[in-house]
Amino acid sequence: MKLKISEDLNYFVRDELLDGLDITPEYFWSSFEKILNEFSPRNKDLLKKRDLIQSQIDEWHISKKDTKHKHAEYKDFLKKIGYILEDQGHFTISTSNVDPEIKTIAGPQLVVPVMNARFALNATNARWGSLYDALYGTDLIPEGDGANKGDSYNPARGEKVIAFSKNFLDSTVPLLNGSYLEAKEFIFKNGHLSILLKDDSITDLAQPEKYLGYMKNEGNGFGLLFKNNNLHFEIQINKEHPIGQTDIAGIKDILIESAITTIQDCEDSVAAVDGPDKTIVYKNLLGLMKGNLTEAFVKNGQNITRELSEDRKYLSIDGSSLTLPGRSLMLMRNVGHLMTNPAVHDAGGNEVFEGILDAMFTICIAKHDLIGNGSTKNSRTGSIYIVKPKMHGPEEVQFTCDLFLAVENALGIKPLTVKVGIMDEERRTTVNLKECIRVAKDRVIFINTGFLDRTGDEIHTSMEMGPMMRKDQIKQQKWISAYEDWNVDCGLETGFKGKAQIGKGMWAMPDEMLNMYNTKDMHPRAGANCAWVPSPTAASLHAIHYHQILVSEQQELLAERTKASLDDILTVPILKDPASLSSEEIQAELDNNAQGILGYVVRWVNQGVGCSKVPDINNVGLMEDRATCRISSQHISNWLYHDLCSKDQVMETMKRMAIIVDKQNNNDPGYVNMAPDFNGIAFSAACDLATEGRSQPSGYTEPILHAKRLKYKG
Repeated sequence: MKLKISEDLNYFVRDELLDGLDITPEYFWSSFEKILNEFSPRNKDLLKKRDLIQSQIDEWHISKKDTKHKHAEYKDFLKKIGYILEDQGHFTISTSNVDPEIKTIAGPQLVVPVMNARFALNATNARWGSLYDALYGTDLIPEGDGANKGDSYNPARGEKVIAFSKNFLDSTVPLLNGSYLEAKEFIFKNGHLSILLKDDSITDLAQPEKYLGYMKNEGNGFGLLFKNNNLHFEIQINKEHPIGQTDIAGIKDILIESAITTIQDCEDSVAAVDGPDKTIVYKNLLGLMKGNLTEAFVKNGQNITRELSEDRKYLSIDGSSLTLPGRSLMLMRNVGHLMTNPAVHDAGGNEVFEGILDAMFTICIAKHDLIGNGSTKNSRTGSIYIVKPKMHGPEEVQFTCDLFLAVENALGIKPLTVKVGIMDEERRTTVNLKECIRVAKDRVIFINTGFLDRTGDEIHTSMEMGPMMRKDQIKQQKWISAYEDWNVDCGLETGFKGKAQIGKGMWAMPDEMLNMYNTKDMHPRAGANCAWVPSPTAASLHAIHYHQILVSEQQELLAERTKASLDDILTVPILKDPASLSSEEIQAELDNNAQGILGYVVRWVNQGVGCSKVPDINNVGLMEDRATCRISSQHISNWLYHDLCSKDQVMETMKRMAIIVDKQNNNDPGYVNMAPDFNGIAFSAACDLATEGRSQPSGYTEPILHAKRLKYKG
């Protein structure tokens, strides 16, 4: 073996990763080296093809610069160079051994940076959440009429929480007569549930089949289990509890099934640039898969140790035991095909492709779950779930499937055990999505849309075509709605209903839950059986939408509509009249983009934080990762290239916004100011992203960020 391996990673493999597996370190690394030798040349060729296609598109736009854009001619050109492929006909996916959380249960999905053990544990445990807490602590319950949050429990606010929750019960498990607002006592015996009302009349459930059983809780408390639209919730009753005492029926809370699936992220939300970083990523994943990951911390003066939740055990109506998963089903997001990582160097001294490294490690980690090496169970059907981002077209999806097969064979895992989630966030994947699904038809379990990365690629792909609209205008163009519909249409066309997830993107404002509640029902209505939310609290609130809307019924209706237009998808959001923008509008757009880049990059480079709530220019907290940085950097680069602004103007803007970002972070003791010297590594990284975005591969931020973070660490 001629690999040069990071000391941290080498020790991790020897002492932890392979413990309990019939695999030696020598076999692990020699197998990895063989896979590396086989797949690295293919990986390089795929990246060269990306560059070739991009150069052809650039040259075409340059040659047409002074002529009116002809859409049909443009589309024919894209077909000629192999950017758009022919539809090879009808097929349906055939993925097997898929867990119900992916096949049949529609609900919220979390994405969490796995480098942060506390966040990773919180997200996995967010399978169940307190509806009362989610309502009480957010703006979904208004603070007027004396219902402010305050520093201690406010009964007036509590009354509004309880009223909202009982209306939720009335809409999901209604009574034959009356309302839960009038319920005085729950009577359950011999598998039958009745409700005593305030007027002493007794009523039953309008749909008694929704009541499944009960759980005995602490003291005299108990929980009643219900199921609606494949989702569970538990009415928790305890008349001795401080909240239960205030309720005539003794309801102290409603425990609602929330984050059905969680993506443990090794990619956009982490800053893993070397062997020590990758070791943290893999250690935490291993702890999650074996069930022994813990994290100790101090909260409100108390020492707390977070660990994985146990399954929930009930007594069903027929007297038998009923066990429900206590944790979110975990998927692991690997990195894409682009980046290399110095965690391992090959025989030639070159950094290895990080995507190949991730495949070997994450699949090996998940083998512990397959053979029952842990105290908990993730997949109950014997599958491994890996989400693969930033693939460009079917060839790159095929490469991923072949890579997974090679790792399965090397690690003694049955072929097709590893399932793949295809992130539809690059333009060449969007226009060929059906063919991407085809090559993974026996592995695919997930497709989703991601507006930010997709817009970043949209700008970069058409950089030479002209200046782009303002970001808020880009969101309103027909290409984006067609892209969102096309994703659902392709999934339904290829048989995803009842077999796989169709996902939608993130709600980015974790403090604006009322706005989320009022608008995010659009995702289940659009036929998506999962959608990303920024927190466990948001998952509990978004879960209400899936009780209101049965996604499988929506999908049946949507399957009959006309498929979204490829021509609309190919309509680039070019600014038709750049002169129509005032100098004030241009500066405001630059300010917004620059502040967003700086606010994210300064934490990434200096603190190794890959995802966090970053205040925007209006001090609204937004969940940001590399995707948000990609679109902002590409947008500035596009306007700079087309002379809507100058480099001097961009640099002046960056300095002015750096002062604002410094002020926004003045309560962070670990923060290092960028102003007034503007000579730090983080500031230079942000400036490079803004001014050199046109030359970055596919407009990705990783090459600059990784290089600057390594320089900072060094």
